[in-house]
Amino acid sequence: MSVRDIIEGKKQWRAHMARVKALPPDYQIVYQEMQRYLFKVGPVDLHDGSLLPGIVDFFEEGAAEGKGVLELIGSDVAAFCDDLIKDSRTYSDVYQESVSGEAGAAEK
Repeated sequence: MSVRDIIEGKKQWRAHMARVKALPPDYQIVYQEMQRYLFKVGPVDLHDGSLLPGIVDFFEEGAAEGKGVLELIGSDVAAFCDDLIKDSRTYSDVYQESVSGEAGAAEK
């Protein structure tokens, strides 16, 4: 990764976060919780994908329609996130594979 790629990535991230900060406060809080959850257990390709910008798009549309954030996603933020990433390989999967591999190696 070149310095140019790093700088471009930072510019994109700052633009993304500016969009988040333009959302109503309740949307911002829920987005931050979703982001924290997805960074912890989310898909391995989270940083390269369009998941986070897609969430912001979804939230911008909901806010423009005057809906509350919980009307859009429901009351269980983690369940909503899990549904978004259900077909993706997650850090949790990687961890489970590493634990299973260690257990299998110990049994041999």
